[in-house]
Amino acid sequence: MTRAQWILLVLLVASIFLNYIDRSNLSLASPLIQKEFSLSPAALGRLFAAFFWTYALLQLFGISGWLADRFPVGYVLGAALFVWSAATIGAGLFTGFASLFAMRLLVGAGESLAYPCYSRIFATDIPTEARGRANALLDAASKLGPAVGTLLGGLLLVRTGWRMFFIVLGAVSILWLVPWFLLMPRAHGVSTADQAIAPGTLQILNTRSAWGAFLGHFCGNYFWFFLLTWLPDYLVSGRGFSIEQMVRISSAAYFAMACATLVAGWISDAWIVRGGSPTRVRKTVVVFGLMTSAVVLPVAIIQDQTTSLGFLLVACLGFGAYTSNHWAITQTLAGPLAAARWTSLQNGIGNLSGIAASWVTGVAVERSHSHASAFVIAALVALAGAAMWGFVVGPVRQVRWAEEVTA
Repeated sequence: MTRAQWILLVLLVASIFLNYIDRSNLSLASPLIQKEFSLSPAALGRLFAAFFWTYALLQLFGISGWLADRFPVGYVLGAALFVWSAATIGAGLFTGFASLFAMRLLVGAGESLAYPCYSRIFATDIPTEARGRANALLDAASKLGPAVGTLLGGLLLVRTGWRMFFIVLGAVSILWLVPWFLLMPRAHGVSTADQAIAPGTLQILNTRSAWGAFLGHFCGNYFWFFLLTWLPDYLVSGRGFSIEQMVRISSAAYFAMACATLVAGWISDAWIVRGGSPTRVRKTVVVFGLMTSAVVLPVAIIQDQTTSLGFLLVACLGFGAYTSNHWAITQTLAGPLAAARWTSLQNGIGNLSGIAASWVTGVAVERSHSHASAFVIAALVALAGAAMWGFVVGPVRQVRWAEEVTA
């Protein structure tokens, strides 16, 4: 990678770091918000799901991918970050449950553009043999965002309350726009000639590997969003930890994911450089990672806190390994012409799991008065995801779109 590519990657890593701080702040503040608004677990689950309605559906219907393809991707990503940051500030300024719900819808709308933009930039500006490391850095930042946000935000939350916590996070995110507009890629959207041979949505949907990636991503994201939204509540209400203890444990879990994704990303790229096929390397890492994630199953069942947290840590390490390579598979399969649209569809379907994980967990906890069944469901979904990536996704090489269009 050149110096310019590294600078671009650093800015993208910083943006996803801020992205995940802003999307996970509601989870951290949920014990206080639930108390202020007298929310039941099911109502809290609906509030968690608000983000995912706009985040998933805008991608599922191709709007986010179309914007990333049609207009200069640098400006699209900058505008998206401004929207989600302003909405984060608004969540802290406005009063009432309805306004908070509305702001979470806007945060989801802004962040829906992030991954289509990332994949478009990666497919055109990052070399194939470096995408494991590049995606690992990007994904590590998505775990460090909640980790650092939980660690530092927890201190701010205790001292100033959840509203000021939201306002400060949103304001800090907006500052990213200064270096971005100075150094962002200036490429235009996909050219008219390229649009003529680029695959359409129906052609992508007719590809078997696409559905393996879509459903595998759904299952992996279910596990991630289950932890991201419900882990703080489980630690406080299910295990009886204080807010300060919850902050430390949650941060450690997210840090473990970040470390695992960095290590797995570097190992996978080195393996490919030494002769390993992308199919064998990428699929081995993602399948192994999701299967290891399933050891989360006994976390809420084991009574001993130390043993329970040990299983949680192992599951987080496994999930971190998975996330280092799953986007590299997608970027390789789609290629530059389809990267944004494929990513938009995959992330749209994949993030419907945010709605599912938020709602299913809330209902399960409310009906059983325990988190145990929710952890069992998360483990089984992770195993299903491993099957999707391992058996439904085909060889990891670019689909020959032009040949299929003219066939």
